Amino acid sequence: MPDLGAALTGRCILVVEDEYLIAMQVKRWLLAAGAEVIGPVPIVEQALDLIEDRCPDQAVLDINLGDGATSYPVADALAALGVSYLFATGDVRPAHTCLHRQRPRLAKPFDQSDLVQAVANLAPRAR
Repeated sequence: MPDLGAALTGRCILVVEDEYLIAMQVKRWLLAAGAEVIGPVPIVEQALDLIEDRCPDQAVLDINLGDGATSYPVADALAALGVSYLFATGDVRPAHTCLHRQRPRLAKPFDQSDLVQAVANLAPRAR
C-alpha cells in the first residue's frame, strides 16, 4: 500500500459530486494524499467553468448529478483536453458511449485507500 499522505502530491484534481457529504469527504481524502483539489462542484456548468479557469491534471466524477443531469459533458471536455478521469459512482448502468464505458470506475461506497489508489493509477494529463 502506498503512503496515502504523499500518493497524489503535485496533482491538481477536479471533483464533481452532487452529494455534499460525499463531496467533502472525497476532498478531504485527496487533500490528505497531497493533491490540490478544484471544487468540489455539484453541477456541469460549474465544472466546465472551473476547467476553463484552471485545467486539472485529473478528475473524479460522479455520473448522476441530480435532476437527470450527468457528468458526461464534463468527461467529454476533459477528454478533449487530454485530462484523465474516473467515474466514482453508484450507477451500475452502462455509460451511453463507448468512450465512457472504457473509463475507470470506482463503485460507491469506497474508502480513502480505494480512492487514492484509483486516482494514483490514472495516467498523467497530456501536456
